[in-house]
Amino acid sequence: MSETQLFDRVAIIGCGLIGSSLARAMQRDGMAGEIRACVRSAESRAKIMELGIADSVHESPADTVEGADLVVLCAPVGANESIAQAMASALAPEVIVTDVGSVKQAVIRDVSPFLDSGMHFVPGHPIAGSEHSGPEAGFADLFDNRYCILTPPPGTDEAAVERVAALWRRCGARVELMDAKHHDKVLAITSHLPHLIAYTIVDTAANLEESERAEVIRYSAGGFRDFTRIAASDPVMWRDVFLNNRDAVLEMLQRFNEDISQLQRAIRWGEGDLLQSIFHKTCEIRRSVIEMGQAGTFDPREPGSQDGSQS
Repeated sequence: MSETQLFDRVAIIGCGLIGSSLARAMQRDGMAGEIRACVRSAESRAKIMELGIADSVHESPADTVEGADLVVLCAPVGANESIAQAMASALAPEVIVTDVGSVKQAVIRDVSPFLDSGMHFVPGHPIAGSEHSGPEAGFADLFDNRYCILTPPPGTDEAAVERVAALWRRCGARVELMDAKHHDKVLAITSHLPHLIAYTIVDTAANLEESERAEVIRYSAGGFRDFTRIAASDPVMWRDVFLNNRDAVLEMLQRFNEDISQLQRAIRWGEGDLLQSIFHKTCEIRRSVIEMGQAGTFDPREPGSQDGSQS
């Protein structure tokens, strides 16, 4: 193993935006001796080989993970249980398994039962993305200056956690540890609820009369364009996110509905001071986001694009 190499053989299960970006970053810095990818679609397998972002591409999770010392689950959250079951018998005795999903309690629930005692499970969530998907969507710089949150269950081997943390640091991310339940609640407000709102607003526009809908598209202002960008994210992935983080999303949605009702009353009764006070508060949040370096991820294919939080 070279000085730059962290793992001998890495298996990436699912090779869309996040998986292909991770593969590219690992290739760039020589972090893996061999990278294996697993995707169901023959078209995607051919695209991966054409792009050269993996040493081999497989249809079967079991074939992909054979001999791997690191397995990264990059499929939609709802697929984790079936993938874990399919690959379980082929996993190496001391393999490290991690993932990139934005719901952590569900992945622990679905994957842990299929891992033997000598194996190490370090769930992870790189908070980065865009609305693009597929193997061709990835780029090595996706994780630069983004946070990656690791949520290892209690008792997880510390050396395994550090190896996964080192991987993400080498990819350019800032790594933090967090309890899985707390992670899911935080992401419900910072990522999941905004996507739900975006899907709803764009769907409302889609349900307008045909003439109005055409004008909405033609005269889209910046705010609506941002919503359409977010609402263009992978439908399967986000379906799984909402279903697997149901309690936290519903809690935040209830709070959001209460705040919307407050704004509705303020507009109806002409309470300008209240509206201005709320808007000042939200401006402070925006300034804090900028100061924390979380204002957006640069996507070289789309100048000015912001973080679509694909996972």
